[in-house]
Amino acid sequence: MRRLEDFTPRLGIILGSGLGGLADALTDPARFPYADLDGFPQPTVAGHGGTLHMGELNGLPVAVFQGRKHIYEGGDPGAMRVPIRVLKTLGAEALLVTNAAGSLRAEVGPGRLMAISDHINLLGVNPLTGPNDDAVGPRFPSLRDAYDPALLQRLRDAAHTLDIDLAEGVYLATAGPTFETPAEIRMFRTVGADAVGMSTVPEVILARHAGLRVAAVSAITNLAEGMGGEELSHEQTLRNAEVAARDLIRLVGKFAEDY
Repeated sequence: MRRLEDFTPRLGIILGSGLGGLADALTDPARFPYADLDGFPQPTVAGHGGTLHMGELNGLPVAVFQGRKHIYEGGDPGAMRVPIRVLKTLGAEALLVTNAAGSLRAEVGPGRLMAISDHINLLGVNPLTGPNDDAVGPRFPSLRDAYDPALLQRLRDAAHTLDIDLAEGVYLATAGPTFETPAEIRMFRTVGADAVGMSTVPEVILARHAGLRVAAVSAITNLAEGMGGEELSHEQTLRNAEVAARDLIRLVGKFAEDY
């Protein structure tokens, strides 16, 4: 029976809503339900399976986290602390985070991918609140290069090779679980956001605190509230995430191949 300690992933990948199909691309995977792993959160949202997959993606040893705990699910805002730190302990160098997000740019519609170049945290919390573990990282970590420039360039190169139209922009995180109002979306656009969602920022902060390099990609599932004609819903998110996932799987596969 294989154990976590038997694996040395170089890259961790967190899968967002409706993006679990990427786990099926792994070679000779081992699956570990979060429920069997001490300290791992139990996701309660459709589209988040709650399983850690260990294997190879185009020859690169990876750890794929199918599911995350969101702020709106309640409890500890640092709920992803243990998974991120386990990834670091196993020997990983970097984390690639994916999510489903709404676009604040009319030209970047459903089905597109957006590489995240920076973020705005409007969650109202920080996953590092509370006592600091100095053995993991500093009390006051810098987020100047939260999204590693070299890894962002790798995403650009992979997209170019595959002829994928990869947008870039700033991701803004809100706590949810309600979708945003049209007035809030107008405000978010004013402050410089290009996409909005309810995740990602906590994992990025935790990863940078632990010394992991980070890259991130949003699968655009809708135009933000007030920009399109369809009323927003989680079912819509999952449906359109499946469309974007086709290019995302190709992009992440090429990213891993060239890592």
